[in-house]
Amino acid sequence: MTRLYFNHALLASGWAANVTLEINPSGTIVAIETDSDGENCDDRAEVALPGLPNVHSHAFQRALAGRAEVQGDGTDSFWTWRQVMYKFLERVTPTDLYAIACMAYCEMLEAGMTSVCEFHYLHHGPDGHPYGDIGEMAQAIGEAAKTTGIGLTFLPVFYAQSQFGGADPGPQQRRFINDPERFGKLLERIDAIAGSLADARVGIAPHSLRAVTPDSLNQILAFKPDGPLHIHIAEQTKEVDDCLAWSGQRPVEWLIDHVNVDRRWCLVHATHMSGPERRRLAASGAVAGLCPITEANLGDGTFDGVHFLAEGGRIAIGSDSNVLIDAAEELRTLEYSQRLRDQGRNLLSNPQKSTGRHLYDQVLAGGAQASGRHIGRLSVGNRGDILSLDTSHPALIGSNLDGWLDSWIFAANSSAVSDLWVGGRRLVSAGQHRDRQTLRAQYSQTIKRLSA
Repeated sequence: MTRLYFNHALLASGWAANVTLEINPSGTIVAIETDSDGENCDDRAEVALPGLPNVHSHAFQRALAGRAEVQGDGTDSFWTWRQVMYKFLERVTPTDLYAIACMAYCEMLEAGMTSVCEFHYLHHGPDGHPYGDIGEMAQAIGEAAKTTGIGLTFLPVFYAQSQFGGADPGPQQRRFINDPERFGKLLERIDAIAGSLADARVGIAPHSLRAVTPDSLNQILAFKPDGPLHIHIAEQTKEVDDCLAWSGQRPVEWLIDHVNVDRRWCLVHATHMSGPERRRLAASGAVAGLCPITEANLGDGTFDGVHFLAEGGRIAIGSDSNVLIDAAEELRTLEYSQRLRDQGRNLLSNPQKSTGRHLYDQVLAGGAQASGRHIGRLSVGNRGDILSLDTSHPALIGSNLDGWLDSWIFAANSSAVSDLWVGGRRLVSAGQHRDRQTLRAQYSQTIKRLSA
């Protein structure tokens, strides 16, 4: 058993003092003692928060960060950024992907994200043919999760078309493409890869409504009668217009009408919903997976968080393109986007409640649900995924309890995260992952080669 002691801990029941958590060798919390004396503990820190789930990542895109910020000849948008991304990934090998994912996961852990939902669609070789091991690229993701220690929900992506109505994929998409039969084989391989990891979960991710047909969508959903289901949806106004032209319905409306959207689902972005769509999504129990930094970087638009939360909707956050990996910045950008739109303050909160605490509670619950794992709460039976804040950080001095969350989210960044444990194993100390120097050197060599 591992015993961890904290002066203050945010438990499922609220803040408690002098807390000892007992975690078994498989990483599960088996006992919690409050008002304890802290004797015979293996490790200790000032404050414990539940580790934050990251519900949407494309790990390979970490290598693109900062490399698509030059204005093109026309109007830049998500669609022009996508062309830059396509060009970059033509050269990425499984070895490259491992190095890039290790760096991304290292930075997630240092930012306070103890788990990640990897929305993995870079499946095949540069010519579009599968590797000898159909899961070779997936194996790189699994090895990166094992090396860094991050908790993993593996979401193999089904991608078959380039546009609504079953249009053939373009040559730049060839590394993503599978038919349902080959996707089933890939899914079996990924199940085996996940089985070698500690407490990993496997779901399914139809890439988007434009990348599937109604028939293929139903075929692949039948492969996994349980487990998480994630999809990109309504990220861009063009996507909404194209869906209307194809079906006469908006994307979220079409999805809810044609499949059983329930608590298993995470609708990533869902930025451009009508009022009725927003209310139907909230009523479904599904999670809206928001990626505020990426959505701002790509000029996607602003999610209507104020009304969605008021209607009982569930939210979680993800780092998506990994252009900047910072949990506090994701939450700050989400709240600030609402303030800029509505010209008010503390909009994603409740009267007389800390905005930081309310936001954190929301994304913990939504993130755990979307991940399909027992995480997001410091309670018996859940994983021992814990982050500790540096209460001596200039932004946190003079704060306490919920005030620590407000100060971290609105006045600091990853530098306020001091220590982190996943499954009771310490991975971050004094703000740095235990293998940061090795992972950084490996990443540096990879990027230099890809940039040559």
